Amino acid sequence: MRCPFCGHDDTNVKDSRPTEDSAAVRRRRQCSNCGARFTTFERVQLRDLVVVKRNNRREPFDRDKLIRSMTISLQKRPVEPERVDRIINGIIRRLESSGETDIPSQWIGELIMDALATLDKVAYIRFASVYRDFRETRDFEEFIEKIDSAQGA
Repeated sequence: MRCPFCGHDDTNVKDSRPTEDSAAVRRRRQCSNCGARFTTFERVQLRDLVVVKRNNRREPFDRDKLIRSMTISLQKRPVEPERVDRIINGIIRRLESSGETDIPSQWIGELIMDALATLDKVAYIRFASVYRDFRETRDFEEFIEKIDSAQGA
């Protein structure tokens, strides 16, 4: 593993343990060159996923992008990071176990929206405002009315 501080190729594992949800292995490492310590996570990857954008452009699936989009939506919301990690791992497992390697970005967006709808309504609306490309306050009003009517049904 390359040291993120000095770029040296030789690092030593000081400690390994599974994460709380056992979806990854957390490793504490130390660079044999500069002595810096850092943490890496090792996860099982079932297959290489490719995201197909709305304009048919293709790009490799990026777990960090998924994490960033949820983190932005959940900013300053009372949600435990462990719950977010479990949801993200669940979304990724669904994508990997779908049997498809080409994943439409719309499906990923819908999975995120479904997860946020059950996790935190404010984060759900924040994400939807970007994902659904709200342009005016009326767009927000209509979306919230749909949510309210769905909850009442």
